[in-house]
Amino acid sequence: MTCTLRSIFMLWLSASNVFAQTLPQVSFGTIQRLENFQSQYVDARHVDVWLPDGFTSNKKYPVLYMHDGQMLYDASTTWNKTAWDVDDVLARLIQKKAIPEVIAVGVWNGGKTRHSDYFPQKPFESLSTAQKEGVYAAARSNGVSVFNAQKINSDNYLKFLVTELKPYIDKNFATKTDRKNTFIAGSSMGGLISLYAICEYPEVFGSAACLSTHWPGIFTVEDNPIPDAFLAYLRGNLPNPKNHKIYFDYGDQTLDALYPPLQKKVDEVMKAKGYQKKNWLTRYFPGEEHSEKAWNKRLDIPLFFLLKK
Repeated sequence: MTCTLRSIFMLWLSASNVFAQTLPQVSFGTIQRLENFQSQYVDARHVDVWLPDGFTSNKKYPVLYMHDGQMLYDASTTWNKTAWDVDDVLARLIQKKAIPEVIAVGVWNGGKTRHSDYFPQKPFESLSTAQKEGVYAAARSNGVSVFNAQKINSDNYLKFLVTELKPYIDKNFATKTDRKNTFIAGSSMGGLISLYAICEYPEVFGSAACLSTHWPGIFTVEDNPIPDAFLAYLRGNLPNPKNHKIYFDYGDQTLDALYPPLQKKVDEVMKAKGYQKKNWLTRYFPGEEHSEKAWNKRLDIPLFFLLKK
């Protein structure tokens, strides 16, 4: 890493630490932060739990788990000054009675471990030794390492979600704990790990929303074995369409420009595995880029599709 790139990276870490001290401000509902939630599987991280207006422990709520939790609620606290504004989108849908009241659990990414936590592990392990080495050696367009010298750890990340975080949420909040009422969602690498979660734990997660799913895994499609490994994994591991729902979407600008041909291959696998319009939706948004702003604009679509009454 050059001195300039190292300086930029250190500035980003410093900014992240500053923002980490600030509780997100929301327009609707309230945020409760679980600070530095401890895990035996992954690095400690904040978890921001959004509760809808009028939340009461006298009734039970479905739960939506979302990745990249520091980017979900308040643009003033994020590194790039943009956010999903999940509270706004959920509130609009709830107020229209389009979806039930729901708890949203924003799980922060681990910073330097984000890519290794979110990269589906079993497809990676199906690669040859040489292919694995090539994946680990991958760099971003600015030359910075994709994995930051971290080993892929997504199986442990899912253990953290399923065996540590979910039991805590279910114990301390009024939740509906069954599969039908447990949702998972994310974008980019968060889309990949959401799909991996519903495949690995089909008894836990009933629905997954995968926005701008980062099928390349790294930042090139040339001589890249990862998409084919993902497709092979899905052929053998997609959950039963009779009791699961999956949403995908993609644009065609910036990083999303890589996705259209890859998503079409995934769609063919979905059809072959028996998914139909009642339990699967793929949406294409021409002209849309890879950003929180873009995901905010269309977040109501997957939330309505998965949570509608």
